[in-house]
Amino acid sequence: MKDRTQPWRTDAGCVIVRLRVSPKSSKDTIDGVELTAEGLALTVRVRAVPADGEANAAVEHLLADWTGVPKSSVLVSSGHRSRVKSLQILGDSTSLQTRLAARLG
Repeated sequence: MKDRTQPWRTDAGCVIVRLRVSPKSSKDTIDGVELTAEGLALTVRVRAVPADGEANAAVEHLLADWTGVPKSSVLVSSGHRSRVKSLQILGDSTSLQTRLAARLG
């Protein structure tokens, strides 16, 4: 992702969101935005451990709840074994961008 001005970009029929994930946290939460080497990313903490895909599944579930979309609409698209991940949210990109912007205030 080359756009460093926001933690997401649009693609055909989806929005791709960059996240920086901290597993084994005390709670599941999205704390805001931070700058990573890849650009801006949502700061995410999950209780799940980074083993057997547990943290990735927790991140998908958290982002789906946070954006108000079905869990089946959110998929890790890159960074499966990395703290910085890209997740794809399927749906109308304009509506999804509006939801993301509103959640970030």
